[in-house]
Amino acid sequence: MTTYRRVDFLSIGTQCDAWFFEAPTDSPFAGPAGCPVVVMAHGFGGTKDAGLEPFARRLNAAGLAVFAFDYRGFGLSAGEPRQKVSIPGQIEDYRAALNAAATMPGVDPERLIAWGISMSAGHALSIAADRSDICAVIAVVPLVNGLSAGITAAKQEGAAALAKSTVSSVRSALAGRFGGERVMIPLVGKPGSKAAMTAEGYYESYLAIAGPSWRNEVDASVGMELGGMRADRRAAHVTASVLMQIADFDRAAPPHAAAKAGFAARAEVRHYPCDHFDVFAGNPWFEPALEHQVSFLSRHLAAAAPGVRS
Repeated sequence: MTTYRRVDFLSIGTQCDAWFFEAPTDSPFAGPAGCPVVVMAHGFGGTKDAGLEPFARRLNAAGLAVFAFDYRGFGLSAGEPRQKVSIPGQIEDYRAALNAAATMPGVDPERLIAWGISMSAGHALSIAADRSDICAVIAVVPLVNGLSAGITAAKQEGAAALAKSTVSSVRSALAGRFGGERVMIPLVGKPGSKAAMTAEGYYESYLAIAGPSWRNEVDASVGMELGGMRADRRAAHVTASVLMQIADFDRAAPPHAAAKAGFAARAEVRHYPCDHFDVFAGNPWFEPALEHQVSFLSRHLAAAAPGVRS
């Protein structure tokens, strides 16, 4: 089994933790300047040891370098406050990770692959709209529109629960701004509980992939952050090849919003008859999703990069 090595990189002065899987010496993606690198991040509140490693290992085995990282304040990365989702901050961390990955041994700095799942898939699309060194984007069960996700959650949880959640979110956002005590809530909980995600089965599904650095806790101000997330507005500006992998019964990342973004990005769109967590390892849709990723990258990178062995 290929081993990774831990590396650190700086994002606006904060040390972030990453895994680097060097590309195999016989990589079919090797070109004159090196191999492409997949830069991989988790969704909101997720850590790289909570379900990303199976994707990373399989993509690495297919011949790609992989750089998986934790956002500031999460997992093994430094940064305060802990467990607070900042969409602008996460996007800055992702940009810093791309820059760091481009300097790793054997990597072609002009062939970066932005890989994201859930919220980080939205980040990958947003960032790819502004960079020419990203040659491909893989957006897995993408969350691209925070307002749409909020409406979906309201339908599931009811107006009363949404109102309470909004109050907690505003309280914590104000506390963070004026030095008060933040409001912390579980990231995932059982139906009817006070958590950021409470759809039936989500608690068990998330705990099944949870790694040792993951904490079931998040700053309640995440609700305020989500309201302004509109990665779908950037999709039309992406010039890289895009693979959108949509779970048709997704109760966390609305599939209709992802489909619209995929159309705007001129993406290759794959649909899976499953829910949000069913594409992770241990579930029946992991293998099809992974096979589609490898096939997509093989076709697009071989065609886009002269000198790549096919």
